[in-house]
Amino acid sequence: MVSIRNALGADVEGCIAVLTELPDYFTSDTHEHVRASMPSDPAWVALDEETEGGIIGFVLAERRYPTAAEITFAAVRPLRRGAGIGTQLVERALHDLTEAGVQLVEVKTLDASAGYEPYVATRSFWERRGFVQIDCIDPLPAWQPGNPSAIYVAALNATR
Repeated sequence: MVSIRNALGADVEGCIAVLTELPDYFTSDTHEHVRASMPSDPAWVALDEETEGGIIGFVLAERRYPTAAEITFAAVRPLRRGAGIGTQLVERALHDLTEAGVQLVEVKTLDASAGYEPYVATRSFWERRGFVQIDCIDPLPAWQPGNPSAIYVAALNATR
């Protein structure tokens, strides 16, 4: 049984542990970003109730403006992927962000032009959740050159 709840400060290292299992997606420099952001930014964790509540996935968002946010991290342990946990996490995050007045949510991921196969499923995941690619930026500030960023956006409410 999986449960989703708001992340606590004590969950940071459990979320970092999830990232370390996904080296094809997250480099070690991302760990510090999570450590710095998680205490103050909205985040959610998925817990496996059958294994004493261990963190099996998480989503971290950053409010950009009162009505806009970015999901900066979404990750599920490799052995638990494909079971709907990521969907549950993202749906909870989008629900809570909507309740907090957010109208638009952005996600950045590696663009298809990079030709890196692990991200085919990532882009598909976001597209199945209603996110639409609106741009590709290379180089994106703070990203390594040669890693084109696909910019995706989803409207949580009508904006006009």
